[in-house]
Amino acid sequence: MDNFNDGFKQSNFPKNDTGFSKQILTPFLSGVLGASLVLGVCFGVPNVKNKFLQTNEKTAPIELNTSTSSSSISADLVDLVEYSNTSVAVAQKVLPSIVGIKIKYSVNSIFGASEAEATGSGIIISKDGYIITNNHVVSTESSSSYYTIKEASKMTVTLYNDTKEYEATIIGTDPYTDLAVIKIDSSNLELTPATLGNSENVKVGEFAMAIGCPLGLEITVTSGIISAVNRTVSSDDGAEYNCIQTDAAINSGNSGGALVNSNGEVIGINTLKLSGTGVEGMGFAIPISSTVDVIEQLIEFKTVKRPYIGISGVPVDEDTAKRYNLPNGVYVYTVEKNSPAETAGIQKGDVITKIGDTEVTSVNELNKARNTYKIGDTVPLTVYRDGNTTEFPVTLGETPSQDEEKTNATNQEIEDALLNKNNKQNNGSIFDFFNR
Repeated sequence: MDNFNDGFKQSNFPKNDTGFSKQILTPFLSGVLGASLVLGVCFGVPNVKNKFLQTNEKTAPIELNTSTSSSSISADLVDLVEYSNTSVAVAQKVLPSIVGIKIKYSVNSIFGASEAEATGSGIIISKDGYIITNNHVVSTESSSSYYTIKEASKMTVTLYNDTKEYEATIIGTDPYTDLAVIKIDSSNLELTPATLGNSENVKVGEFAMAIGCPLGLEITVTSGIISAVNRTVSSDDGAEYNCIQTDAAINSGNSGGALVNSNGEVIGINTLKLSGTGVEGMGFAIPISSTVDVIEQLIEFKTVKRPYIGISGVPVDEDTAKRYNLPNGVYVYTVEKNSPAETAGIQKGDVITKIGDTEVTSVNELNKARNTYKIGDTVPLTVYRDGNTTEFPVTLGETPSQDEEKTNATNQEIEDALLNKNNKQNNGSIFDFFNR
């Protein structure tokens, strides 16, 4: 028995045979159990869990969503079509309201007499033939030591899709705002007045289209955006304008044409552009909202009635102010006879530093501040005279014959007068340098 038992044990349970459970199953189950415990612990600890998930996110393969990309491209194409449709609709609406202007005038120069021609643009504002444009388009008179340009001998207007030239007459001009109104006989015409918008609502970046007759071509459209609002720019003659800036192409001949928005409403009158090496896409338009009162007065009175002080002068620059111990302001060079300034006691040689509560350092600033008042208003002018500052109440009159408070002296002339004053004071003279 003992040998049988020993033989059985040896044959069924050999010592060097681990069996299936020991070799495969047991290690497998142990591994699964161990991994579960590790993951359980890791996910039970927030920091470990987060790091584990972040690692998975970073190492996850990037897949392109081709269907989404196709949708985005389609959306962009729809936007471009809508933009194009907007441009077409705006052009079709506004083009019939734009005119080309041609002016013929005589020039007398050192080489003799000749005839010249200039072109510009205009905007129809009424069915009975009133058209607005720039003053510098229709006002041709000027002179220098080399030439004299006389008033226009003939002015004609060309309508959209009409090659016939219609004679026009000047109704009124305003150099201060560079605006003018002309008129054609509309008895046999079906004119399309432009829709005037509200330029005070214009925003930087919005759609803009410029329409006019650049370089003598037929009516042309260019488009862009509003680059800036309330931009102060100066013309060649030193006049300052508060403008809308646009990158829509504006060239010679566009002056007097329309700057319009996406609704086909006129928001500005194209007036100026910057040109030169390195300059591109900088055009300027007079905001239409600022022109309404001017246009109405030009039609009714042929001029613009503005408050009037009655002086001419130049700014006292920093160097002159420091050299002669004067404040910055407007040096009064002349005082018009029987003017509000003379009545109030303003004298030649005074330096106007404020009008009301507004400080002024140039004639343009003085004019701008003055025009915020009405004819008949009494306004205090702060004046520096002989080392003292005094307020003079001035009752504003009506500007006669388009005259403005203007510059008609140079800084050198002021310097000469100031130097004359110092010399006479050094000589013990009581002569009043201001020659009041």
